[in-house]
This record gives sequence, C-alpha cells and structure tokens, in this order.
Amino acid sequence: MNRKKFINTCGAAAALTALSPVISFSRSPFDLPEETKNSFLNRIQPITSEERLQRMKHAQSLMQENNIDALFLEGGTSLNYFTGVDWWRSERLFAMILPLKGEPYFIAPEFEASRAREQTGNAQLLTWKENENPYEVIRQLLDRNNLLNATMSVEESTRYFVVANLQKQIPSLELQNATVITAGCRSLKTAHEVELMQIANDITAEVFQSSVKQLKTGMTEKEFGKIISGQFSALGFQGGALVLFGEASAHPHGLVKENRLKENDIVLMDGGCSVEGYESDITRTTVFGKPTEKMNTVWSIVSQAQNEALKFAKPGVDAELVDEAARKVITDKGYGPGYKYFTHRLGHGIGMDGHEWYYLVGGNKRLLQTGNMFSNEPGIYIPGEFGIRLEDEMLITEKGARLLLPQAQSLEKMF
Repeated sequence: MNRKKFINTCGAAAALTALSPVISFSRSPFDLPEETKNSFLNRIQPITSEERLQRMKHAQSLMQENNIDALFLEGGTSLNYFTGVDWWRSERLFAMILPLKGEPYFIAPEFEASRAREQTGNAQLLTWKENENPYEVIRQLLDRNNLLNATMSVEESTRYFVVANLQKQIPSLELQNATVITAGCRSLKTAHEVELMQIANDITAEVFQSSVKQLKTGMTEKEFGKIISGQFSALGFQGGALVLFGEASAHPHGLVKENRLKENDIVLMDGGCSVEGYESDITRTTVFGKPTEKMNTVWSIVSQAQNEALKFAKPGVDAELVDEAARKVITDKGYGPGYKYFTHRLGHGIGMDGHEWYYLVGGNKRLLQTGNMFSNEPGIYIPGEFGIRLEDEMLITEKGARLLLPQAQSLEKMF
C-alpha cells in the first residue's frame, strides 16, 4: 500500500472519536451542503462497455505494431481499465489473456466462478479447481489457439511467482514487459477520462477550501487529515490527504513525529479523491496566521516554477526539459543547484493510479503527447524551517498544456 492509498483509508467515523478533547467545533467538521454533493454526483457518467471495447482494440493495434501475440493481465488497475473487472490479487490466480485477434479469455478459481461471471458477463471464462494447476489451464488454452510459441506481454506489476509459474509450465512462451501496451493505452486520456479527473479535482478543491476553515491551534496533523477525509466521505467519495504542519513541511513526505499546529505555521495538504476510478492529486500550501516575508518569497518562486513548466510543456517536448524549466527558475533564485532544495522530480503521470506513466524528470527523453496527464509540482524545502509545494494536474493538449484547476494565488488564496 503506497503512502496516499494508506492516507485515503482514514475513515470519517474514526475521525470524530480521534479528535483531541481540547478542540471543539460549533458544528460537525464534516458538514457540507447536500446541494454541493449533488452538484458533483450529477456530473458523473461511468465508463461504458463500448469504451472498454475500444481500449482493447487499441491494445490489439499496439500488439500488432510490436509483434506481440497476447497480453496477460492479473487483477489490478489495468485489468479494470480494459474490462471493468475489479478483482483483488491473492495466492489464487485470476487473470485475463487478450489475444492479438479475437475476444479475451478469463481464468478464475472455480469456487469463485459465480462472482467472476457476474463481472465478466458473456466473455469466455475458464476455471480451475483447488487441486488443479491454473497454469496448466492456461497452457491448454494456448495450445488450442496455437499460441504455445507465442510472444506474450505481461502486465508490468504482475507478481514474480505468477511469471515464474507461467514460464515453468509453458517454457516455449516468450514473455515480455507489457508497458508498451498498458502505458501506450492508459497514458493517453480520452475526453471522458479527463472529465472524470476534472470532477475529482473540483471535489478536492471544494474539500481543501472547506477544511482549512476547521484549522485550530493545537490540532495535530492526523486530526486535520481526518477532517479532510471526512469531508470527502460527506460528499460521497473516498479521499484523503497528507498533512504537514510547520517544520515538517520541509520534508516532502513528512516525518513519523506528530506535530501540533501553532500560530503562523505553514500548512501543507497533498491529496485527492477517486471518481469512477480516476484520481486527483493536488497540493496546496497555506499558512495558519500571518506569513513571513521569506515564506511569501519562497511561495512566489515555487509559483513561478510551476508557471514556467506549464508554459514549456507541449506535444513533442522531451519530458526532462519540462522538469529542467521549472528547476532552472528555482536554481536561479538561489535555491539550487539541482536537487538541493527542490528535492524531487517535477511530476508523474496520473489517471486510474495516483502515480503512473510517465515522469517529468531528468533523464526521461520521452516526448510528450496530446492526452498525457501529469502532476506539475515544484517545491522548495528548507530543513529546520518550512517547505512549500504547489501541485496541479496538467493536461497536454494540441495547443500546449493546461491545468485542471485555477492556480493558487498566494499563501492565503489557494485557488
């Protein structure tokens, strides 16, 4: 479980009992108008079966281009992306094989066949009993389809024991990494995907703006984090945020030590929610009280860096050059060289996973494409003092790049 997934599991109900007794609220910290919730829910249109069919056809066209005969997927995000099937990974194999031509095959434990059928519909479903070898079932399937000597691409997060058993049971298979297919499809967002991500971003902006009104002296980072996750829940969505107060903000992912909020502390919030499986990932840095001149100066430099990256990003540009554009602003203002104060990459891809292909980082010479979605998140982190990060989702369009949310205006005005 990654950092943000862990944060997002914080429940609203637990938040109420966990709040410090010295902190009181005139109303529930999770109260949000019903019309606000409905305004988001009414905009959501789920991904259709026709869209998923088009995704599989796109995958097959990439397979054709790359001389790949079949695609192998375990349960996980990519399987959900292509099929809508939501299946956890366990020691019992559940998988899909998509051949270069034709329909997909699903392989499932027989005792879970009814649940598998519920999600796979009329697709071809092969099952294996508890005393049977699922990889032998796959071998027989490939044999029937003249694919025993095939080149099979395996989704890149597939667990090692699955790959090892495939190779052991079918040594004639040539196994390859499937990133050219999975990333080739998922990194190019459709208009519908962008709209779902836009809704997730709009919800996050609403929650962040509402939550900061609940900040109180003496509150811990965890207490404020639970208020944020509770407000996402109140709107009907799963979400949360990493919260850092004061000097902890100088460490991009925080510290183990819990901090209590003091007057004039920096407050950094990094998080988002999921809408129909599509993620938002937003960071806003504000101040609880009055910012110092240095805080305002550093905030302004980070904002300029984000703007420079935004202006530079467009189709055909090397990914590393977008990172370089933002990093140069920060270095030229005295917070360099290199990664000294801006300690992480500029951005990551985002979609159904909070972090996915590709990365805006030095060394990545991949050219940006229309439909790519990245985080644009420069930061300056000063040990012993504070850190400031601004993060927005950035869509690459034919004309350049645009952010999904209004940029932060100052430490006091987050959107």
